[in-house]
Amino acid sequence: MKKVVYFLAVMFSFAAFSPAAMAAPEKKEKEKTELSPEEEARLTEINDRVEEIKAMDFSEMSKDEIKDVREELRGMKKEAKTMGGGVYLSVGAIIIILLILILVT
Repeated sequence: MKKVVYFLAVMFSFAAFSPAAMAAPEKKEKEKTELSPEEEARLTEINDRVEEIKAMDFSEMSKDEIKDVREELRGMKKEAKTMGGGVYLSVGAIIIILLILILVT
């Protein structure tokens, strides 16, 4: 049974990555969306606030304060994503998915 799962995992990885490797490189010009001055100002505010949060000392904060800061960061992240657009799948996420497939056996 393990051999079958390993075989399927390897075949899945080959099937997922080989079409991209074999395809001829296409030069696509990405359409850059122009941000309005209001959106640029908001994005600058978000970046400044993130830098402030990075500089904070969390050891002196209570759990509720830390939770509030975390929720604020999540909200700002969602807002920044909607301005920039795009969907990304990190390499770490792909590795985790493959490890889960292997460890399920």
